[in-house]
Amino acid sequence: MKTQDRIILGIDPGTSIMGYGIIQASKPKPTILAIGVVNLKKYKDHYVTIKTIYDKTYSLIDQYLPDELAIEAPFYGKNIQSMLKLGRAQGAAISAALNRDIPIFEYAPRKIKMSITGNGNASKEQVAAFLTSYLSIEDIPDSLDATDGLAAAVCHYFQKSMPGEKKSYKSWKDFVNKNPGKVKG
Repeated sequence: MKTQDRIILGIDPGTSIMGYGIIQASKPKPTILAIGVVNLKKYKDHYVTIKTIYDKTYSLIDQYLPDELAIEAPFYGKNIQSMLKLGRAQGAAISAALNRDIPIFEYAPRKIKMSITGNGNASKEQVAAFLTSYLSIEDIPDSLDATDGLAAAVCHYFQKSMPGEKKSYKSWKDFVNKNPGKVKG
């Protein structure tokens, strides 16, 4: 897989705010194409929120034509209901990408922070500060969820620019075809 001339959509899924960042992979560093948030707080119905996440992700895909989606994995918390809702939000964004045959790459929050700042326990502010400097961002949205989405894309850029890349799958069929020993009939 080529490491340059590809577009990466990064998403920080959420049920209140979804952050996203889109970069063009290039050397010596990526260039930012878009950064923003989708405010989901106005939707009282969780299913409308899920549909909105799907629709907005699909819209970003149609507009920017990304080659890959990098998404932050849900973190494990104590509130099961919140985790379920967050998983649904992530699933909506992933479904939109799968519908367009875009490979998905999932990264734990700690992995993203480590990749961006060198510290897996970095604060959102530290991640935002690094990205603002590294990508020369002048107008950054108020919400740190936007830089979290961008961080997922940049983390993926860093990972794919290094040897030993992760496997990706375009669909369940693709997973089964690439892993025949892991599926029992």
